[in-house]
Amino acid sequence: MIGVKKRIASEQAQLLPTQISFSLGSPIPVESEDAQKLRFHELEFVQCLANPNYLHFLAQRGYFKDAAFVNYLKYLLYWKEPEYAKYLKFPMCLYFLDLLQYEHFRREIVSAQCCKFIDDQAILLWQHYTRRRTRLTALGTTSLTGLAVGGQPVGGGVQGTLLSNGPCHHAEQ
Repeated sequence: MIGVKKRIASEQAQLLPTQISFSLGSPIPVESEDAQKLRFHELEFVQCLANPNYLHFLAQRGYFKDAAFVNYLKYLLYWKEPEYAKYLKFPMCLYFLDLLQYEHFRREIVSAQCCKFIDDQAILLWQHYTRRRTRLTALGTTSLTGLAVGGQPVGGGVQGTLLSNGPCHHAEQ
């Protein structure tokens, strides 16, 4: 685990999203092949954060107690920028990336009960959203973005829809 953390920290220090090289005669910035490869690995990792069971796995193994790993999570927030977010297949990962910025969430996700609750809520959200989208698309309405069960906005911070009334409620203390 320590070797992986050191490698991640060294790669992070070497290649930041703003470090790009320019091709000769080209005004368009182009990332080097190594930077593109690193970005792809970061994309895959960020999307894994959409899985509460993976978050639980990381928490059980102590990754969220390591300051270097927590810094890495903070660094990954650049994926929220539109120029990067457009490549995400699972935008829910950004919601969890936000939650991981809170120490009390990182502490609570180690609980299997909390993990299961979040997983169940995410599944319900996806089921409801799919049904609602199908119904509204049939009616010609397209104003679905950002709505969860009951028309509540998604992403309201730690007190958002996923964590409102469940086994993780004591995380707000």
